[in-house]
Amino acid sequence: MLAPRRIGLAIAAIAVALFAVQGGEYGTIDLLRQRTRRVRLRAQIDSLQRQVDSLSRLVHAVETDPALQERIAREEFGMVRGSKELLYRFGPSAPAQVPARRASPPPH
Repeated sequence: MLAPRRIGLAIAAIAVALFAVQGGEYGTIDLLRQRTRRVRLRAQIDSLQRQVDSLSRLVHAVETDPALQERIAREEFGMVRGSKELLYRFGPSAPAQVPARRASPPPH
């Protein structure tokens, strides 16, 4: 009689231990997932912070660096300096237009 009772207590003790480790709102598997997610999010935050820093430096340079301002004005807006420079713009060639034919009236 004692053997089945001991087996039942052992099974109950194992179940309680498993519930203590795995059960509840945040089990071991949930904690491991959260750790993995935290590492991934920190990597994304670091990447985005580097992008923000780079863009902040670019904004500062655009606002304060005359050479960069001139380069942007020339490349983006086609501006020239003074009257000594000429600007040539080459666009895509237009397709040859064929004169439209008049439709003849349908025969009666």
